Amino acid sequence: MVLFACHQLCSNMADKPDLSSIEKFDKSKLKKAETTEKNTLPTKETIDQEKSQPDA
Repeated sequence: MVLFACHQLCSNMADKPDLSSIEKFDKSKLKKAETTEKNTLPTKETIDQEKSQPDA
């Protein structure tokens, strides 16, 4: 009987996530981050060059 009540309580908590910490979050404490692309995609010209080169 107790296990059923605990299971019922746990499933109710999962249905409604606790958003109180998100509502209190202060965005002004975040640092500005610079993002740089590390793995750039090849251009169309590079792909065409590689296609035209015979395999070694």
